[in-house]
Amino acid sequence: MQQVWARGERAFSLLECQGGRRRGCCSAGSAEEGAFTMMFANKKHFTTAVIGALIALSIIALVLSLVRIEDVTLPPTVKYGMVFDAGSSHTSLFIYEWDSDKENDTGVVSQTLCCDVQGQGISSYADDPPKAGDSLRECLDKALKVIPAAKHRDVPAYLGATAGMRLLREQNSSVADQVLAEVAKTMREYPVAFKGARILTGEEEGAYGWITINYLLESFTKYSPKTHTWVRPEAANIFGALDLGGASTQISFMPEGSGINWNEASNFMLYGYNYDIYTHSYLCYGQNEMLKRLAKELIAESSSSSRVNHPCYPKDYNETVSLSSFRTSPCTNQSDPRLILGDRNVTLEGRGNATECLAAIKKLFNFSACGQSQDCTFDGVYQPPVSGQFIAFSAFYYNFKFLNLTEGQPLATVRETIKSFCTRSWEDLSSSYPEENPARLPKYCTNANYILTLLLDAYKFNETNWNNIFFQMKAGSANVGWTLGYMLNLTSMIPAEAPVWVKGHVPSLWAAAVAFIILTLALGLAALLLLLWV
Repeated sequence: MQQVWARGERAFSLLECQGGRRRGCCSAGSAEEGAFTMMFANKKHFTTAVIGALIALSIIALVLSLVRIEDVTLPPTVKYGMVFDAGSSHTSLFIYEWDSDKENDTGVVSQTLCCDVQGQGISSYADDPPKAGDSLRECLDKALKVIPAAKHRDVPAYLGATAGMRLLREQNSSVADQVLAEVAKTMREYPVAFKGARILTGEEEGAYGWITINYLLESFTKYSPKTHTWVRPEAANIFGALDLGGASTQISFMPEGSGINWNEASNFMLYGYNYDIYTHSYLCYGQNEMLKRLAKELIAESSSSSRVNHPCYPKDYNETVSLSSFRTSPCTNQSDPRLILGDRNVTLEGRGNATECLAAIKKLFNFSACGQSQDCTFDGVYQPPVSGQFIAFSAFYYNFKFLNLTEGQPLATVRETIKSFCTRSWEDLSSSYPEENPARLPKYCTNANYILTLLLDAYKFNETNWNNIFFQMKAGSANVGWTLGYMLNLTSMIPAEAPVWVKGHVPSLWAAAVAFIILTLALGLAALLLLLWV
């Protein structure tokens, strides 16, 4: 500070000398004052040069920031969707995600979450509909934790009910509507884009299962590492679908030939291609309803009013049923002159006879209605001859998995395994499978023989094409079922987001502009310090 003050005094003295007010000191300090004047002038010129350079560099940086601006596409955002599968015996929630720029108008979808709802299917809450809605809350809460909060409001949410609710609607349509209203009420309480709760037709259920299978097995589209895009396989192998639920069973496939006339047809546009498939659903031919129908038939044929032989149950296994239970389902509440559906109980006693079991199951089908036609399954229902490979899932898979029959064993081995299992006593089975559900264990013989009857006698698979059936429940990390196919089909109706465009620079010019801006700031700082120093 003293140095700056001294410089100021010298400058002031110089001015006074030039003004003639301090003539005695002018000649003595002339050399020092001349040098100071020259230094001041040089620094002034340097400062002017720095400011000029700053202006020039700023203009260059500005030009670089404006030239050769290109359009850049931002990566597509991830979208989510949720579907409740409200089946006859249980309900599951599936969360799917896909990129917002869709492939040929169909989203490339992957499974994010599967949540099993506690309790039975929503049709079981006919006497207390609000509980049907409450049963969904736990899985809905889990879904909101998986999906980013910012996307909750945009998530389309669906509930599809299948055969259990189809039966309830036949039995009491107003109660079925109340159950649907309650689940819809619950879903509307959550911050998602609720799109509706409805009962699927059997044909929709079958067709969507077919879509799921072929999507997961990359029959529709496949990622090409070479082109970094999704492409249609050149030799796509389209699979058929075999679904066995609790109250219905479905078959869906693409028949050979183009001149076939059939009514049970579904058409889909998927990944830019049209697909026409045959699909049919058989209500009351699901596994659980079959067990009830078989028990009712055995009781009706028996001469005993209290104890009835059951050829499919293990030896020494007994089960007591109430005749009134047959009134709860449209599949078993039809009047039968042989049997009055009162309130009395009947005990079913296991006999473990595989041959008689198979014969009893076949009586549940009306094969005579087809005559000698090979284009007919049973009950007079038309079906083109099965062709190609099939995936058998749901109860088809679970029963054969328990019997270790999902590894492509030949038909003769399958038959022998089932026959051997059916002859085992209840004591043998319960000690051999201590962890198996005791309510499910005695039913495997019945279920396995039912599957054989359905596949061989109804759908008309045979020794030759038996190995075209693959029993599996998953493909990759996703479950096989109708919900993924449902979401895939619905995504073609959900608008794709337009690509987000922004302005972007060529990388080399962007780097040059940044370098010039940094240099400009550095020179500006130097000039500022210099001015302060002067």
